[in-house]
Amino acid sequence: MSPIPKAELHLHIEGTLEPELAFELAHRNGVDLPYADPEQLRAAYAFSDLQSFLDLYYQLMDVLRTEDDFTALAEAYLARAQAEGVRHAEIFFDPQAHTSRGVELDSVVRGLRRALDAAAERHGISTRLIMCFLRDLPQESALATFEACRPYFGAAIHGVGLDSAEVGHRPSKFADVYRLAREAGLRLVAHAGEEGGPDYVWEALDVLRVERIDHGIRAIEDAELVERLVRDRVPLTVCPFSNVRLRCVDTLADHPLPAMLAAGLLVTVNSDDPAHFGGYVDENFDGVRTALGLTNDQLRLLARNSFEASFLEDDEERRKRLLTEVEAYRFPGQD
Repeated sequence: MSPIPKAELHLHIEGTLEPELAFELAHRNGVDLPYADPEQLRAAYAFSDLQSFLDLYYQLMDVLRTEDDFTALAEAYLARAQAEGVRHAEIFFDPQAHTSRGVELDSVVRGLRRALDAAAERHGISTRLIMCFLRDLPQESALATFEACRPYFGAAIHGVGLDSAEVGHRPSKFADVYRLAREAGLRLVAHAGEEGGPDYVWEALDVLRVERIDHGIRAIEDAELVERLVRDRVPLTVCPFSNVRLRCVDTLADHPLPAMLAAGLLVTVNSDDPAHFGGYVDENFDGVRTALGLTNDQLRLLARNSFEASFLEDDEERRKRLLTEVEAYRFPGQD
């Protein structure tokens, strides 16, 4: 039976690079990977924290060199996402991680868009593309990247985000570039409250004025913040497998998702960097159902939240159709 229809709102396209495709692109581009084969590379996906993941993440990215490489990367994700029940995807990419390697920005954006522009017809998936700033780099780098990407705003790039190493790189560091993005009419999201505390979430809301918090699991530690998020219906794009693999949560059974749902937060479930974290979005749904004992009603709520939290305001008819599909979905064994 097909999975419940859902949107994926927290997905780094570079983090969908499966070992097999990495080796294929490495061979195509003459890049030497320090692993004997895909199996040895997959075995390296044992991370002690966010930084240990990022070290391998950026190393592996070196195989992405040409427009065709980025098209292949996005197409592989979209085909997998279709099988996972994804009907809408809002996809992150990291321009600085590519231009710093000498890859032309146009190759990155055009390559990704070639796959995304065909996604509706080929896979039944509507898409949005969100450029993320690397928070461990100076804001000056983010500002330069913002200006370089300006020609793509609107038709190709829908919003901005903030990712990479969180602790020590507060959201307020990027106040100027977020102000420019807001003035340019882009949608605003930011990673906050993954490793950083609730104060990082407050800053993302009050200084960056984001519309959506990526991760946000530590918000549950602050009752006043929870009240604010519930009142303002600020979505949180939670990534359970990622939280466990990066040691933000000890085990999936310890995940705060049930408490977040009980508090009335607008929570969604996503896969983050699925090639590295052991599962795509439907595996995350299955994982939290099993480990946390979520009911069918709670899973349906998570799917409904994903469409309500999406940036589909320019296509409300599609959002309504997708929400209707969620309500009509019958879980296995359901009468």
